Amino acid sequence: MSERVPYWRLSGFYFWYFGLLGSMLPFWGLFLREEGFTLAEIGQLMAVLVGTKLVAPNVWGWLADHTGKRLQVIRGGALLAVLIFGFMFLKPGFWGMALVMAGFSFFWNAILPQFEVITLRHLDTATDQYSRIRVWGSVGFVVAVVGLGWFFENHSLQTLPAILAVMLLLIALSSFAVSSPQHSVRHQGSLKAFVQQLKSPQPILFFAICFLLQVSHGPYYTFFSIYLGDFGYSKSLIGWLWALGVIAEIVVFLLVHRLFGYFSVRSLTIACLFIAAARWLVTGLYPEHLLIILIAQVSHAATFGVFHAIAMHLIHQYFSPTAAGQGQAMYSALSFGAGGASGAFLSGFIVENWGGSMAYFMAATAALAAGLLAMALATHSSYRVSHDGTQSA
Repeated sequence: MSERVPYWRLSGFYFWYFGLLGSMLPFWGLFLREEGFTLAEIGQLMAVLVGTKLVAPNVWGWLADHTGKRLQVIRGGALLAVLIFGFMFLKPGFWGMALVMAGFSFFWNAILPQFEVITLRHLDTATDQYSRIRVWGSVGFVVAVVGLGWFFENHSLQTLPAILAVMLLLIALSSFAVSSPQHSVRHQGSLKAFVQQLKSPQPILFFAICFLLQVSHGPYYTFFSIYLGDFGYSKSLIGWLWALGVIAEIVVFLLVHRLFGYFSVRSLTIACLFIAAARWLVTGLYPEHLLIILIAQVSHAATFGVFHAIAMHLIHQYFSPTAAGQGQAMYSALSFGAGGASGAFLSGFIVENWGGSMAYFMAATAALAAGLLAMALATHSSYRVSHDGTQSA
């Protein structure tokens, strides 16, 4: 790692950001259920949480590209997320909860894509080293999910909002420890340039695949803890199962740059998608078999870890520096935003009416569709997209 790359400061931001995610994803659904919300309402609230990614990253991505003040956008968004989350302590009803979750997530969801741009610009041409920094986000997730899984065995879930508020504050503070890359150039973001680069088949089709993959993750991120709890799993064991998936992801982040040397991006993408389909199928069929759930969780290394590294590699390739923020924002909006919200909403409706297993069968179908789409894109697999939007073999 080059001396000019602030490795630990960049890693610290990822640690706290994904520490918050590890505090929220496994336990927020359980908290909402304890607050008296129905399964359908929980699905709708989780859809709101991720649905803001449809708009927020694109708004802040354009603002960061247009002004060149990317770090100020990140810091401002982090502070506003803390402020708005404070209204959670007023114990709002369904609509109040929806407003608070929409408000704080509008800023929280916007800052990660912009920080990815900061990280990649610090790395400059050494983008294969991205995983060595991003892995600390996975470490933060594991520490949070295991620690809180143990904590909530003996303490009330009513303490969760206070824990999340502290995590949000630490995210904001860590953003002030990072400086802009010395070699970065102030770019005036151009919507026209971004649209021109987006016209190529590869990024459009890849974003469609990202959307379907995140639809398939909807039941997992929204109801996995509730689903396992209904089969008698303790909060501590549920925490460890979440952690296992992310530990597998950590191993992949450390080794994924080697995979790129042996396999094509297209082959890795197809493998990740079919592994995802198998993962959700067995989770729906055999939830009471711990060994099968353990194997399914290990496959998170492929369904998220490898796929996310592929996405970062391709987005950095597809979009020029003037459109980098909007490229990251589009990835976040279409995959984690539209895909995540659709998956959460659909899974809430399915779980309420037909049970958790059916939601995972829906997830397997979405992942399978993404895999078939990736296979159908063979005719485009030899293209490289240049920053002026043209294609070459």
